[in-house]
Amino acid sequence: MKLTHGVDGDASELDPPSINPFVHDVKFSLSDKIKIGLMSVTVFPVRVLLTAFVMLLAWPFAFAASLGRSEGAVEPQSCWRRLVDVCLRVLMRSLWFCTGFHWVRVKGTPAPPSQVPILTMAPHSTYFDAIPVTMTMSSIVTKLESMSIPVWGTLISYIRPVLVFRTDQDSRRKTVEEIKRRAHSSGQWPQIMIFPEGTCTNRSGVIRFKPGAFIPGLPVQPVVLRYPNKLDTVTWTWQGPGAAKIFWLTLCQLHNSIEIEYLPVYTPSEEEKSDPALFANNVRQVMAKALQLPLTDLTLEDLQLSLSQGPLCIARNSSLLAFNRHICRLGLRAKTTDPELAQQASRARKLWEDRLGLDDFALHLGLPHSDTLSKIHKLFDKRGDGKIDVRQYVIALSAVCRLSRPMATLKLAFEMYETHREDEDSVLEDTDVVAVLEAMLGVSDQDFSELLKAAQPEPTGKITYGGLRGALEQEPGLVRRGMRCPNTPPCHTSSNGSNGRPGHQKHD
Repeated sequence: MKLTHGVDGDASELDPPSINPFVHDVKFSLSDKIKIGLMSVTVFPVRVLLTAFVMLLAWPFAFAASLGRSEGAVEPQSCWRRLVDVCLRVLMRSLWFCTGFHWVRVKGTPAPPSQVPILTMAPHSTYFDAIPVTMTMSSIVTKLESMSIPVWGTLISYIRPVLVFRTDQDSRRKTVEEIKRRAHSSGQWPQIMIFPEGTCTNRSGVIRFKPGAFIPGLPVQPVVLRYPNKLDTVTWTWQGPGAAKIFWLTLCQLHNSIEIEYLPVYTPSEEEKSDPALFANNVRQVMAKALQLPLTDLTLEDLQLSLSQGPLCIARNSSLLAFNRHICRLGLRAKTTDPELAQQASRARKLWEDRLGLDDFALHLGLPHSDTLSKIHKLFDKRGDGKIDVRQYVIALSAVCRLSRPMATLKLAFEMYETHREDEDSVLEDTDVVAVLEAMLGVSDQDFSELLKAAQPEPTGKITYGGLRGALEQEPGLVRRGMRCPNTPPCHTSSNGSNGRPGHQKHD
């Protein structure tokens, strides 16, 4: 894959981002360490006990209010349910008080559910973002597994969440349909509070919004969050302190500040109603302006790419980052499955070395011409003649859609490029292997000679899939050593690089 600027000169699509919103590094002065040490043996244990006590006290109220309630309809709010709601709000506010959030500054005026069914909140940076949820008792979008958490799961059940079933392949569509159903209920359902970023960041910028909150095409109220603390102990990102450490550090502060600002209701235009992505981006700009933060086109999927594991990990300036954004905009990533990839690989193999211009590429994918499709095509134009080898596109598509299974992508590529077979194993020329690796990694002009040598016992110029896989598994660093790209992350062999990081909001 060619690392080149787009046809319109948009270098930002490919350049490494100037900020990394998914990393948080807490630095402590000597006085901070002394204070945390003293608080750890004095205030912290008391706060933990009080927090646990308040949660246990709230549980029977939430449990009683959830009994006999229909999951698909909202019953009239009876007097005793209103009383329970008031009690839970008081208890939840007491809980946050026990954690050091002694007062919550609220700016702006919340709109009623009958006027605005959806609240969009950003930036999402910590599990303490639950404070505004418990203050309003709004519904949230959460995974089904959250309901099984002792005590907390019952409290979540009380606010009537929109549940995401991870085991259901059709989960995303069903979630969107449920959001639409509730949004069009004329205020009968509670407001839905959605974090459209889909994951936690360090609040250094506002990342791209997911369109789920904007698909109904109804007015939304943007809500921005600020944590104006001298020492940031609340931020929970994919690289940084874990959940338990954040809880400990935050409870060891004398006081924790949070500011919630309700911005004016945003009513979409007719164009925005028909284009949720445009609607989402315009709301994002309004929120970023209120926060005085820059916009960044990074997404949760970009994060997953940058944290890819194994012998074929992705460099931070890989053009796969731009490729991933483009296919997401066209909706190609969401519908790419293993059978779909196999079908595309079969079609690409039949084309062999026939190279496709933009018109033929659009016809091949069954998509209309667009600026985004043109940018995808340009990424694979290695010779600069306006034509591409569609096999490289299929390899890149498989690489970003099957991050946890790079060897499956490698096997697929061998099957598309193979010239013959030996002992039922695909065989490729050296030059084709380099082309495959560059497409998988989103790089160009790399020196993989050390890897090629390790993959073939004798210098025949022929490499089998089994030989290359064996070399990669035996010494994962071979690929990284051959890459000239800066900012190439070290390759890891563990299967989970998130260290328990916040993935629970990724369907929002």
